[in-house]
Amino acid sequence: MAINLSKLALRRSFTPIPRLISTAPDRYHFSVCSIDEAPSLGSSTRTEDGANINHQEFQKWHNGGGMFHKTACIESTTLIEIGAVVHSECVVAANVHIGSGTIVGPAVKIGESTKIEYNVSVTNCTIGDACFIHNGVCIGQDGFGFFVDEHGNMMKKAQMLSARIGNHVEIGANTCIDRGSWRDTVIGDHSKIDNLVQIGHNVVIGKNCILCGQVGIAGSVTMGDYVTLAGRVAVRDHVSIVSKVRLAANSVVTKDIKEPGDYGGFPAVPIHEWRKQVAALQTLKKRAP
Repeated sequence: MAINLSKLALRRSFTPIPRLISTAPDRYHFSVCSIDEAPSLGSSTRTEDGANINHQEFQKWHNGGGMFHKTACIESTTLIEIGAVVHSECVVAANVHIGSGTIVGPAVKIGESTKIEYNVSVTNCTIGDACFIHNGVCIGQDGFGFFVDEHGNMMKKAQMLSARIGNHVEIGANTCIDRGSWRDTVIGDHSKIDNLVQIGHNVVIGKNCILCGQVGIAGSVTMGDYVTLAGRVAVRDHVSIVSKVRLAANSVVTKDIKEPGDYGGFPAVPIHEWRKQVAALQTLKKRAP
């Protein structure tokens, strides 16, 4: 009897865990059950923007075991791995692969044959065809925009627009691309972005650009086509860079670049000028007592 009573006590103290309850052959609902309470099929969650998410409206996807909202439009060839969630009114084209832990926010559009790996967050955005998005990427979150009000308090600026990713774009692990505030953030077709790159709100990047690791692009920058930024290049806000520019590693762009060519240094100047500056510094160093 003592053993049975101890088992019952353990069962009654058991923490509720999520469980899938089938109510139809291809339809599942989240609920929480325990020894002390009846199943609850109509639970909901309030998001940061005040919207309610009714968990009963999510279903299990037939290919991969992930979850999708009943209002999402998803091609049957899409793979949604277990642990991934596709939210309301999303449009997902054929042969898309969505990895475990990935969250596809409401009304996101994903083009054909795009692969999204693990633990990615995509919201407030559209993604083109044949893109490759690596682990940990975040697309479409609010940009870094604030102002000081009349009382001297730091207030958030509204970030209401989207991010638009073109076709055949590759985005490296843990890169962040912010949504726009006064214009959409845009990544052009066939551009390639390395790991750990930050792209601020309202940035427009042209076609066939290359952004190497740890590049940081501040808000409202405009870049042309075939621009290459080597590792750890920084670009200040509201700067324009013409097409066919290459920037050496650790360069800092502080003003518009209006002529194609190679640039380097802080501030970035044409590459031959930068080399002269480096040589002059070495000469002064040798002359110093």
